[in-house]
Amino acid sequence: MSDEPDAPESQVPDPVDEGAFGIDAFSLDDRLRLFHFAAAEKRHEYLWLLRAFDRGRANYQVLLHASDAVGLLERLAVDHPAAGAVSAVGGSAGVQPLLDALAEWQVLDRSYDGTRAANLAEYRNRHYVYQFTQAGYRAYRAVEDVLGASLEDAQLSRLVFPDILGDLHALAEANTAGDAEEVYRKLGRLDSVLNEMAQRAARFYLMLGDLARTNDTRPEVFLAHKDALLAHMREFTAELGRYAPLLAEAVEKAAATGVDRMIEYAAEADERLFRSPAERLADWRHRWEGIVHWFAEREHSETERLQDATVTAIRSVLALLRRVTEARRGGVSRESQLRHLAQWFTSCESDEDAHALFQAVFGLGAPRHIAVPYADPERIPSRTSWWEAEPVELARTLVQSGRTPALHGPGRIERDDDRRALLRAGQLKEQAERRSAANSLASDGVYGRTLDEPETRALLALLDVALAARVPASRTVTAASGSAHGVRLTLTPAEGSTTVDTVRGRLHLDGLRLEVTA
Repeated sequence: MSDEPDAPESQVPDPVDEGAFGIDAFSLDDRLRLFHFAAAEKRHEYLWLLRAFDRGRANYQVLLHASDAVGLLERLAVDHPAAGAVSAVGGSAGVQPLLDALAEWQVLDRSYDGTRAANLAEYRNRHYVYQFTQAGYRAYRAVEDVLGASLEDAQLSRLVFPDILGDLHALAEANTAGDAEEVYRKLGRLDSVLNEMAQRAARFYLMLGDLARTNDTRPEVFLAHKDALLAHMREFTAELGRYAPLLAEAVEKAAATGVDRMIEYAAEADERLFRSPAERLADWRHRWEGIVHWFAEREHSETERLQDATVTAIRSVLALLRRVTEARRGGVSRESQLRHLAQWFTSCESDEDAHALFQAVFGLGAPRHIAVPYADPERIPSRTSWWEAEPVELARTLVQSGRTPALHGPGRIERDDDRRALLRAGQLKEQAERRSAANSLASDGVYGRTLDEPETRALLALLDVALAARVPASRTVTAASGSAHGVRLTLTPAEGSTTVDTVRGRLHLDGLRLEVTA
């Protein structure tokens, strides 16, 4: 693979052909060329050279000659010997082709510097200095971020909810007072916090998925941290259930002060020079819609989805814990089985015995190993080798195209829009019934009357959330709470037992009392 920059294409692409993000074909190719150094044959040399430029940039040394780059590489070699291998190959003359390639890929900007010439001969020779281009530095930092990313540092942050609630109240006050700069600051901070929380949640659930799928996780490591992992998820679920109704109420109060005016204030204080006023308005309106989608969506907000996903993750971790415990108790794993099988093959006295063992274990010598059987499966024993068995008649389509013959193609997918609309109406009706039943529990209470069927289902759902969020520290019963559908259920210790009458029967709670509030 050559490290030389690619020659320009002779065919001119259509300028109308633009990417999904409004980038024309020329700009797209130029930006993708920035990452050529990461896939080139001398990618390690390029990376260390760019790290030397980054070290010089940190020391306010922006323009670098080839000799300056060699000097920085020698300084890096004190702590990183791999950097010294780059500068040791030819010195400035060896680094010069790498610099020229990076300049052709537009990672570095090359300019002529005649002030360094000490005589006429040096002046006539090429004397270039290099510095990062703006896009080139971003490409380099993107590669460094990927190389330095810690894939194990994934956690959910429950401490951001009070800050988000405070920022929403401050946003409503600033919008009422007409403070455009404060509206701009608060909306920008809310947008950045939500982006970070969404990224943390995505990394955390990817980590849980990898933990559940991987075969390399050591059981002792997982068992040592299982309590901290479960406590972390349960505490996050409890805080999320506690702040979800408060955040939804704060978003509605901020919207009541005037969404259009809020967007105009934020766009007015926005100092991005290369954005038109219409683009700024559209950008800030999109950010506000994201905040509403997270906390105040009518049907199913992002916080409710996150809460459901966290509860599901707790169940998955518990299931994984059960599998790990059973595997440790049994003492049999795929690795131990393969090791025993390898010992059996080593102990075989002849090749015939090894072939027989292979046939018994893997069964690859039987004529029915492939998908096409004999017309009469009983005519040829399954233990007969392929060398001795008669050939199987294959269809022409299977030989030529690899497809099994079929009488007809796949059936047409029927889209029943009326049925989908009916199911959607049923979902909305069921959600409205759950909200109405939850409000009835909050207003009329749960004691001294018989709960109907919707109220019973709502109460049991609230009990599931509250009991899943409760983390008892001892055998004594502690208080717990859970919220859903705009109400909050609180479990508090009580003397004796309490009874709730429902249409399904009586619910007895030993040492607990229920309280449902809006």
